[in-house]
Amino acid sequence: MPSYRSATQQLQRRLGARVVRTDPAACFAASFDSSKISFLPVAVIKPRRVADIGVMLGLAHRHRVPVTVRGRGTTLMGSAAPVRGGWVLDMLALNRIRLDPEAGLAHVQAGATVGAIQRAAAAQGWFYPPDPSSKEYCTIGGNIACNAGGMHGGKYGVTRDYVLALSGFLASGEYVEWGTATKKFAAGFNLRDLWIGSEGMLGIVTGAVLKLIPQPAARWTLLTSFRDEAAALRAALALFRQRVQPAICEFLDRESVTCAERATQTSVFPGQAGRPVILLELAGSVAEVREQQAVVLAWAREQATAHRATRSRVEAEQLWAVRRQCSGAMFELGDAKLNEDIVVPMSQYLKFIRYLTGLKRRSGLPIPTFGHLADGNLHVNILYHRADRAETRRAEAALTELMHTVVRLGGAISGEHGIGLAKTPFLRVQHRPAQIKAMRAVKDALDPRGILNPGKMFAPVRIWKYPRITLHLPWDHK
Repeated sequence: MPSYRSATQQLQRRLGARVVRTDPAACFAASFDSSKISFLPVAVIKPRRVADIGVMLGLAHRHRVPVTVRGRGTTLMGSAAPVRGGWVLDMLALNRIRLDPEAGLAHVQAGATVGAIQRAAAAQGWFYPPDPSSKEYCTIGGNIACNAGGMHGGKYGVTRDYVLALSGFLASGEYVEWGTATKKFAAGFNLRDLWIGSEGMLGIVTGAVLKLIPQPAARWTLLTSFRDEAAALRAALALFRQRVQPAICEFLDRESVTCAERATQTSVFPGQAGRPVILLELAGSVAEVREQQAVVLAWAREQATAHRATRSRVEAEQLWAVRRQCSGAMFELGDAKLNEDIVVPMSQYLKFIRYLTGLKRRSGLPIPTFGHLADGNLHVNILYHRADRAETRRAEAALTELMHTVVRLGGAISGEHGIGLAKTPFLRVQHRPAQIKAMRAVKDALDPRGILNPGKMFAPVRIWKYPRITLHLPWDHK
C-alpha cells in the first residue's frame, strides 16, 4: 500500500502537527470502530475549524489519499475503519450546537453528540426524537452517515426525517450546502438526501440544520409479558390494528430478557421470568395519551399474561436502561456476536419468528432477538465462541441464511446500522445489478478518484469477523 508520506508532510506544514497527528497512539486509536476491525492509518486529522477540512481534502484529492471520517466510532459495521489506510478525519472537536427557538431548528456541527442535542432542545421545550442506544456517545455526523433511527422510529421517524440542510465538502475540497434553514426547499436536485445514509462515501458532512418538534406534554410507559414470542408479536399486531401508535414499542425475546436480567441483577418482570416482553410508551398531549392509555390497558388485559404500568419517569427510565443494556449483556452466551439490524414487514412477523425458531434449532446457537416492533427493525444477534471453528462456521451459515430469508420476505438487510464492511457481502442479496450499477455511478460522479471511505459497500473484503463468506481485499486480486 502507498505510504502517502509526502502528502502527509505537506498537510502538516499547512495545518500544523497538532492538527495532523502521526504518532502511533493517535493512529492506533483511529484504526478501528465498534466493529473492532483494525486498519492502521498514516495520519489522524483533528480539525480546529471547518476550513481545515477543505485544505485536507484538496491535498487528498490531488494525491489520491484515502480519507475515512469518524466521530466516536460507535458504528458496528466497520464503516469508520480505514480499510485503505490513508488519513482519518476526526470530527469530535467540531461540536457546536445553536438553537433557533422561534423556528424550532437546531444548527449543529457534525461532532455534536445526539444526547447533547436532545438536552439542548429539551431545555427550550423542543424535542429531537431519533435516539439510538449509543446517543450519549454517537455523533450527529455519524447518525446522518447511516441514517440512524432508534426506539422512536415507528412514530417519529429516523434521522432523514429531521435533516433540513447539510453543509460540507465534496471529495475535491469544494465547500457545498444542500438545502437551507427553512422547512420548504424545492430548488434543484435533492442531494441532501443522497448524502444521508451514504456512510461518508459521497462527501464530508460538517454541519446540519435539524428540525425539532414540541416536547410531548405527557408520557406513559407499560411493560407487558407474553407466553411466547409468537403470542407477543400477534398481540403487537392486534394493538396496531386499533390505530394505536406508541412512541416506542420494544420487543425482547426470552433470551434477551434473561441476559438483561443477569447483567443488571434486576428482574424485568417479577414473577414472569423467562418470558418475552413488550415495553411500550405513549407520548403526546395529555388528552391523546389518556385516550390511548385506556385502549392499551384493555389490550394488555386481553392479550398479555401480565402487565405493569410505571408510576414515575424514574421508574420508566429504569426499564429503558435495562432495554438499552440487553445487547451488551448477551456476551455471556458467547465471546463473539453477529449483530444484525434487519427489517421485516409487519405482515411477515409471524412467519419470521417461526423461521428464527427453526434457525436456532438448526444452528445450535443462541440467537437472542430484540427490536422496534412499530417499524419492523429487529436486532438479531448470533452468538458464538470465536475459538470454536465449528461454531464459527455455523454462525456464518446462519448469517447468510438469515440475510437471504429477510430479503425473500420483502425486508431489508439493514435498518439503521448501514452496510460498512460487515454487510458488504450481502449488498448484492438486497439489490439487483442495475441498482448497484446506478449507485456506483453516483459514487464515481461525486468522488471520481475514489478517496472517500474507500473499500466499503461495493468492494467485498476479507475481514476476520466473517472469514469464510467474504472475499479478498481488492488490491490482493490476482
